[in-house]
Amino acid sequence: MIDMDSVSWNRSMLKAFFGIKSQKSGLGGYTMAGLLSGLEQFGLSNLENMDLYEAPKKEEAGPGGKAPATVQEQDFLFDKSFNCPICDKEFKARTVKIGKAKLAGSDLDLRPRYEQIDLLKYDIILCPYCGYAALSRFFKFVTSPQAKNIKKTISATFKPQKEVKEVYTYDEALERYKLTLANAIVKQTRSSEKAYICLKTAWLLRGKAEHLDKNLPDYEEQKKQCEDEENEFLRNALEGFLAARQTESFPMCGMDEPTVDYLIAVTAMRFEQYDVSSRLITGILQSPTANPRMKDKARDVKEMLMKKIKEKNAARK
Repeated sequence: MIDMDSVSWNRSMLKAFFGIKSQKSGLGGYTMAGLLSGLEQFGLSNLENMDLYEAPKKEEAGPGGKAPATVQEQDFLFDKSFNCPICDKEFKARTVKIGKAKLAGSDLDLRPRYEQIDLLKYDIILCPYCGYAALSRFFKFVTSPQAKNIKKTISATFKPQKEVKEVYTYDEALERYKLTLANAIVKQTRSSEKAYICLKTAWLLRGKAEHLDKNLPDYEEQKKQCEDEENEFLRNALEGFLAARQTESFPMCGMDEPTVDYLIAVTAMRFEQYDVSSRLITGILQSPTANPRMKDKARDVKEMLMKKIKEKNAARK
């Protein structure tokens, strides 16, 4: 089996299997563009150009004329202790209380939306002493060679951070995600993990755009910047999952094959790679392992896909 993390991706293989068009998305030796911009605050500006794969409602007054207590973001959080697998120091990180947040729905690409809090902001565990950062599900799992690479490339120049804040802004959360992506590249982790980080960063940027103050003088400019960055991370997530699908086994990042295929299909459709999307959606609908809920979602995407293909063909005439 080819190690897709240690050598350049076989783009011809991707083309042949999926019919995907090659583009300069920041992968396979291409420049990372702005994916890791902002790491200078951690003392890691030298990592910004690394290659990714060798992007309130007002409360009514209650009884007695008093307004009911407003639930705030910090009410969903608590400080949890962690032991860093790199420097072996103990630290605390803001963590979401289990069962506290209420799911409000999800986007077409499965991005979860919760009431009164964006849980994505708190899914990164960052050691404030050595700079090691990872998604919570991957934080403990580091091999000796990976730890050595992180100490040499990140910890050596990392600027220790201040104590844990009560809540994170979207910009602070984005900085943590970018540092996590830098760590994933340095420790040469699997394509699926890097793709998953890119996907979640894209979701976080979407959340930031949704929460921008529309009264800001540069609102449209900031929104456009968020959308551009989101698309860049989604393109990288798409390419990473495509490569992982050929070289890794399931589950990937806790997701089964139909779920990963659905994510790829929806993202490919976003970038007008309709052949890729159509092939995977058909596979989900024919799969004996895909659950009824996933097949219903796939049918919805199929309808959207057919409409988009029809519109594209009509525009060519």
